[in-house]
Amino acid sequence: MNEDIEKLTQSLAKKAHSASRELAILDTGKKNAILGRIAELLEQSSDELVSQNEKDLRNGRENGLSEAMIDRLALTPKRIADMTEGVRQVIALPDPVGEEIERSTRPNGLEIRKIRAPMGVIGIIYESRPNVTIDCAVLCLKSGNVSILRGGKEAFHSNLALSEIIRQALVENDVNPDSSALIPTTDREALEYLLRLDQYVHCIIPRGGEGLIRFVAENSRIPVIKHYKGVCNLYVDSEADLELARKIAINAKCQRPGVCNAIENLFVHQDVADAFLPASAENLVKEGVELRVDPRTRAILEDSSGSNGLKDATEDDYHEEFHDLVLAVKVTDSLEDAIEQVNRYGSGHSDAIVTKSEAHAKQFMEAVDSSSVYWNASTRFTDGFEFGLGAEIGISTDRLHARGPMGLRELCTYKYHVLGTGQIRE
Repeated sequence: MNEDIEKLTQSLAKKAHSASRELAILDTGKKNAILGRIAELLEQSSDELVSQNEKDLRNGRENGLSEAMIDRLALTPKRIADMTEGVRQVIALPDPVGEEIERSTRPNGLEIRKIRAPMGVIGIIYESRPNVTIDCAVLCLKSGNVSILRGGKEAFHSNLALSEIIRQALVENDVNPDSSALIPTTDREALEYLLRLDQYVHCIIPRGGEGLIRFVAENSRIPVIKHYKGVCNLYVDSEADLELARKIAINAKCQRPGVCNAIENLFVHQDVADAFLPASAENLVKEGVELRVDPRTRAILEDSSGSNGLKDATEDDYHEEFHDLVLAVKVTDSLEDAIEQVNRYGSGHSDAIVTKSEAHAKQFMEAVDSSSVYWNASTRFTDGFEFGLGAEIGISTDRLHARGPMGLRELCTYKYHVLGTGQIRE
C-alpha cells in the first residue's frame, strides 16, 4: 500500500466534493465563460500541446505501441482545432441544470416540480486519446458536475498540459480550480483508491477497452455507467430493399471499422440470401473486409467473386468485437431467428434491420434489447453529435440511469421541488 498515493487521491476527491457544491449553482453565463476561455487557451497553446504530446508519442514508440494506438494518441494542430470547435459547440447547447422535467399539483394543493440537477462528482477513467480530457471536462462543467480525470499513462504529458488549460480557465473566472482535476500520477493504485471513495465521488464512467471497464466495474464501490464492448449487428430482412441493405452494410462496417458503433455481424434472411450475398460480399471484399461465414453463407458464395478469402466462422466470432475490417456473416431462418441471434451475440449497443415492412421493423425494434435500434439506417449514427446532443461523454449499454449516447442531460440526475402554502400531513 502506497500511503502517499492514497492521501493524494483522497485529498483530490475531498476537494472535488467541496467544489461540487459551488459548481452546482453556477449560472449558465459563468459556465459558458469558462468554456470560452478553454477554447481560447487551446488555440493559444497549440504549439505547446503538440510539444508535450510529442513526449508521449516518443515514449509510445519506444514501448512498442502499434501504429493504430500511436494515431489515437497523437495531437495535431488539426485535432486541437477540432477540440476547440467541440468546446464552442458545447457552449451553444442549452444548459440542462434547472430544466423542469414535469410538474403536477396534488389534491391538497402541493405543487411538485421535477427539476434536472447535477450528479455532483464524476470520475472518468479513460485510455489513449488525450482529447477525452477536454471533452469530458467540458461536458461535466456545462452540466454543473465536477470531474476527476484519470487518463492512461501513454498520454500522461498531453493530459497534464490539457488539464492545466482547464485549471487556468477556472482560476481566471474566479471559480474553484478543483472543479476539474486530473489525477497527477500513472500509478495503478491511484485508480484503486479512487474507486473506493464513494463518500466523495457519485459516479464513475470508464472509457476504454473491455479489460479496463471490467476492472472498474468489479472494483468500484461507486455506481458505474459503462459499456463493455460494441458488438453491433445488421439484419437484412426478407422484405428488404437489397440495394439499400448493401449500402448500409458497407457503411456500417467500412466507414470506420475501429469504433464501437461499427457492425461486427451481418445476418441475412434465407429468402433473400441468394440474391443479396454474392454482390454484397464482393463489395465488402473489395473494401478489404475479411468475411467469416457460416456453412450456408459459404455454400452461396462458393462460386462468386465474393468468396475470396472466406474463413469459416466459429461461435466465438459472433461474440467478437473485431475493431477491424472483419465481419461475421450468417443466414437466418426467420425474423424471429434473427432477433434471437442479435440478442444472443450482440452487446446491447446498436443493432439495425433493413426492411420495407413496417410490421417487421416494429417487431425487431421492440424485441431487440439494445440501447439504439435502427430501421433502414447505419449503426454508425450512435453518437452524441449525430443524435443532436452536441457531444457525448460515452455510450451506455446499462439501463440505470442512462442508456445510449450520454450528453449533457444524461450527466444530470433530478430533484423534486415541492411548493406549498402551509400544508401539513394529517
